[in-house]
Order: sequence, then C-alpha cells, then structure tokens
Amino acid sequence: MEIWFSAAVGVATACGVFLMLRAHTFTLVIGLTLLSYAVNLFLFASGGLTTDSAAILGENTITSDPLPQALVLTAIVIGFAMTAFACIQAMRARSDSGNDHVDGKEQQESSTKTEAS
Repeated sequence: MEIWFSAAVGVATACGVFLMLRAHTFTLVIGLTLLSYAVNLFLFASGGLTTDSAAILGENTITSDPLPQALVLTAIVIGFAMTAFACIQAMRARSDSGNDHVDGKEQQESSTKTEAS
C-alpha cells in the first residue's frame, strides 16, 4: 500500500510542477493546487498508514498519529484560501493586461520570427 501511495504523491508532485512551469496563469493556479494536495498527502502519510485502527492510543494496538491529520485539515483550509486568492489575482491580471500569460506578454510564434527575417 505504501508503494502505491508514494507513487501517487510523486505523480501529483510531478504534475503540479509541470503545470506550474507553463506560461498561463490558469495552469499555474491548478499546478499550485495540485502541489498543495501532494504535500497534504505526504503529511498525512507521515502519521502512519493504518487501516481499521483507532486514532487514539490504546493498549497493544497499532495506531496512527493524530497530529499530521490535524495539520492536513489546517492545510486544506489554508490551501483553499490561497487558491481563491490566486484565482482572483489571475482574473485581475487577465482583465488588466488582456491576456493569460504569466509575464503579461504574448509569446511570439516561431513561424512569425522566421517570416520577419
């Protein structure tokens, strides 16, 4: 189970970084969100992956640590607020600059560069 879980965290991290490297603000926001989900899954896994066990310590039972679970709940709320703020900022930048690029400039096509030469 741990191998599949770590592979899922790795894929989510890779996809989030890939989307963050794109030149559009929408894909940047989606990449940040996906990366925050991957970090939340990593924090959740640090508490121990157990099934059918109590979260409170008992006698002779395998338990999971409740502290990372509380941290993940807090991170979900903060991540939602950060995503909403980033969406508002992206919409404002789009209305001010007129395009969806991160740097505010249209990327020129390679065919346009060769025709101008």
